Amino acid sequence: MTWREKAESYFKDLQHQISEAIAEVDGTPFREDTWSREGGGGGRTRVLEEGKVFEKAGVNFSSVHGNLPPEFAAKIPLGAGTEFFATGVSLVFHPRSPLVPAVHANFRFLEKGESSWFGGGTDLTPCYPRAEDAQHFHRTLKAACDRHDPDFYPRFKKWCDEYFFLKHRGEMRGIGGVFFDYVEGDTERNFAFVRDLGSSFLEAYLPIVRRRMNEPYGESERQYQLYRRGRYVEFNLLYDRGTIFGLETRGRTESILMSLPPLVRWVYDFKAAPGSVEEAAMEFFHPRDWA
Repeated sequence: MTWREKAESYFKDLQHQISEAIAEVDGTPFREDTWSREGGGGGRTRVLEEGKVFEKAGVNFSSVHGNLPPEFAAKIPLGAGTEFFATGVSLVFHPRSPLVPAVHANFRFLEKGESSWFGGGTDLTPCYPRAEDAQHFHRTLKAACDRHDPDFYPRFKKWCDEYFFLKHRGEMRGIGGVFFDYVEGDTERNFAFVRDLGSSFLEAYLPIVRRRMNEPYGESERQYQLYRRGRYVEFNLLYDRGTIFGLETRGRTESILMSLPPLVRWVYDFKAAPGSVEEAAMEFFHPRDWA
């Protein structure tokens, strides 16, 4: 098998593994759409809406190829020319409860010219951060990283903190995770790492979901959740590489923007009440050594 075929096969399997596990927890099946891309390739989008646990959950698989617009191709630091191939899986889950964190993950393999590399990562976005949840998430990711290189977790955790930083707000959108891009070198070694990290996602996230999904909350927490979701939207539309890449390569718009939450609110000059849980939560949205 070629590396394209190996990566494509694994990402298809990972999409199925994750969507099946989430559907089981929620009790709601995913809707599936298959699509073709003008220019080459296509994908399989799975979306769960109005579930018991998840207000919206999407798990995308794609495998696309063709030629990049020259001006966009010039911005990619690896590979010559405009010809490309990209395959991967991406997911975003927006829980119904404000006490269950939202989560994002993306794992991908790209070729451009004669260069190829892996990228991806996962990050947690709680509205009401709980230290034990953040520690579990980061420690699970660290264990997966450490099985391959002890430098991976500190390096990719720092990259994640910097990447998911809202420059115009001066804060992170959540409590981070790991993020990496343009990882070249030993393809077999790098693919083993990506597989391990991808397969660790459910271990990192589902225990948190099960711990929080039945905790009671009120309307004030719900309104704060809708406000914090605004940070998610701002990042995805202004900075997210996957969103930009998908739109620039003429991917399926519905699949690209499935990452956006179903409901969100912006409040002019929001200030959390002094001494409130919401005020205390804000201090979590800055880099911290969770592991």
